[in-house]
Amino acid sequence: MVTRWSRRAVQYLALVVVTTAVFTVAYNVGMAVWEDRPQPLIRSLEVVFQSFTTTGYGQDAPWETAQMNVLVIGMQLAGIGLILAAINAFVVPWFQTAFETSPPTTAPELENHVIICGYTPRTESFATELEARNRSFVVVESDLESANELHEAGWPVVHDDPESIDVLERVGIDEAAAVVADAPDDVNASIVLSVREVDSEIPVITVVEDEELGEYHRIAGADEVLSPRQLVGESLAQRVPTAVTTAVDESASISDELELVEVSIAAGSELCDRSIEDCRFPDQFGVRVVGAWMNGDLVSPVEPEFEIDPNTRLLVAGAPDDVDTLRAEAASNVRELARQRVLIAGYGESGAAADTAFTGTNTDVTVLDVEEKPGVDIVGDAREPSTLREAGVEDASAVIVTVGDDTTAIFTTLIVRDLNPDVDVFVRANEEADVAKLYRAGADDVQSLATVSGRMMAATVSEGEAALAFDKQIRVVTVPAGDLAGRTPADADVEHQTGTTLLAVVRDGEAITGVDRREIELERDDELVLAGTDESISQFERTFE
Repeated sequence: MVTRWSRRAVQYLALVVVTTAVFTVAYNVGMAVWEDRPQPLIRSLEVVFQSFTTTGYGQDAPWETAQMNVLVIGMQLAGIGLILAAINAFVVPWFQTAFETSPPTTAPELENHVIICGYTPRTESFATELEARNRSFVVVESDLESANELHEAGWPVVHDDPESIDVLERVGIDEAAAVVADAPDDVNASIVLSVREVDSEIPVITVVEDEELGEYHRIAGADEVLSPRQLVGESLAQRVPTAVTTAVDESASISDELELVEVSIAAGSELCDRSIEDCRFPDQFGVRVVGAWMNGDLVSPVEPEFEIDPNTRLLVAGAPDDVDTLRAEAASNVRELARQRVLIAGYGESGAAADTAFTGTNTDVTVLDVEEKPGVDIVGDAREPSTLREAGVEDASAVIVTVGDDTTAIFTTLIVRDLNPDVDVFVRANEEADVAKLYRAGADDVQSLATVSGRMMAATVSEGEAALAFDKQIRVVTVPAGDLAGRTPADADVEHQTGTTLLAVVRDGEAITGVDRREIELERDDELVLAGTDESISQFERTFE
């Protein structure tokens, strides 16, 4: 700030000196040549200052010649210009500084909070997840403009250097539950070292852009190193029906007797084109349907009349053996044996992870990227129709778009959809705000990097929450029975009132799965294992806690 004001003052003074000198010489010559009244240079300087300051012109006025009158008019206009320049250079910035809000450099006293070092688009999603879990946090941001924007938006933010030990102490690291470093990869390593200098026990989570650099974060002392780009790439690959069949759908273990699994319903299976109620999942398979994806949209809870079609993916919970039975039933009775072709546009972390996910499948993969590197088959711009044709988009069964920015992804999706209207298009979005645009452009499924990153970070720092696949929008939490003691879940109408799904009851340390909601009476020390969206989990807490 001092440097900027000093530079502005020097520039303005230089302008005043040059302008004054020019008019002093011109006035002095004009008085001698045009008015025939020669005078000392100092007298002309005085008249120029009188004109610039609008205080008068002394004994020289009036002037007889037109030339001198024009010169004096020019002096008057120059004086007004210098006054306006002074107001713009000094007065206006002073008022702006005097009335603008500045982000604090210290944090309020907090306990069990999360310290977020750095701000990126991922941070907003992370903060939303923390708020949904009623977790307090503070952001340490070194960039003044970003810190100001966060402060004006009501965020708990401190403007300072997150690599500084003193700053970490001022934001209450001794009382914090965890530190999350979400800055450039090299800065994250420095932050981890600073944290470990202060506290050797606090959990430290870093987000890495380049997965190869994650090892150095661990060497510095990070407990968890998250690579959202790789996870998104794997998730997009799993959306391709020929790449990930129902036999290998992703699952998350909740306990030895309970897991959460995403199951794709294949065309031709006995479950396709039937309603949830008709399929009788609890009775026939012993599993509960927690959610369903339809054309990229999550539906939870799932109404009984919801109809399953080949574009549906179900998120179900149950015992591993029961889930395996469902997987077999969900598979098509007619297996497609022909090799399928998949085009991957963009070969960064996400594209490489998607490519790896196809290993061992009956899928031919073509990789397109703007740079020539190992693993790339076609070098060119995905926004060029001719390049996409060369890569075989017109014969592809699916296209995975993991290019560098969302603008390029949107345009690529438009072109792909035009060149091959029947192809399945799966896209990574860097910004949550661009997800809707990508769907309008023709994407069949969009994975938001910011959302996945936020959920990864939130699940990592949250206790008592199952470690689900982070691209899912469902949480599994364990909550005390509380006010539900003495009642059955059916009597309390838990699922209908809150939109959650009861997966199990934990009693005396053992999970009771397959519970009958009409018969099991909850006890004071029981815990409920619930699945639901952020909103439904919060609704349960408001209703029963």
